[in-house]
Amino acid sequence: MASAKVPRDDVLEPDTGRRSGCGLRADAERNRDRILAAARRLYAAEGLDVPMAAIAREAGVGKATLSRRFATREDLITAVFADRMDAYLTAVTEALADPDPWHGFVRYVYAVCAMQAADRGFAEVLTMTFPTAKALESRRDRAYRGFLELIARAKATGHLREDFTDRDLPILLMANAGVIAATADAAPDAWRRLVGHMLRSYATPGAPLPPLPDAPDPQALYRAMIRIARSSPCNAPDRS
Repeated sequence: MASAKVPRDDVLEPDTGRRSGCGLRADAERNRDRILAAARRLYAAEGLDVPMAAIAREAGVGKATLSRRFATREDLITAVFADRMDAYLTAVTEALADPDPWHGFVRYVYAVCAMQAADRGFAEVLTMTFPTAKALESRRDRAYRGFLELIARAKATGHLREDFTDRDLPILLMANAGVIAATADAAPDAWRRLVGHMLRSYATPGAPLPPLPDAPDPQALYRAMIRIARSSPCNAPDRS
């Protein structure tokens, strides 16, 4: 998938306090854990545009403390999402191990979309690059190459359309992001039906189709549509 460099506009001033020669003190370790927990919560709910200052407030620490642990947004994002990238790589590895490449492909797409539903920030991480985070970039590169192999294998079975490309996954993720944002409270599993429909559209005639999850409850969809209407810029108060 095409990647964009992570924004670097939220660099904090470096902390000038002295560090212990014995490593992180117990209180410093607790602060680091609080920062990571706060960042995970905010990134998952709001995406990666959350200001560093907001993360410091959420964690209950000062900017200097945050700066001492994570000097840049890239450093913090890397620490927060290292385990997620491991799970992403594992999803590709397990899909490639499936004796049925088409089933492995379906399984992988569902896995990535499930990660997105659980964590909005992670979907954004997949489209960014982290030049200084060599381990993270290595995992992402291995996962991407695995995905390309998965596509080739699924096409070789005759079940995945020949015109499917790796660029179709980001398109699906963008569409899925909209469904997740609109239905997260009212119908949190609605994204599964969208993904089911999309996977069926990727299949060739005669290919075994993945199960299609049930449609959300009509009342839940109505509540989601009301929420969208209320958040529309057209309904914003006139400030002229």
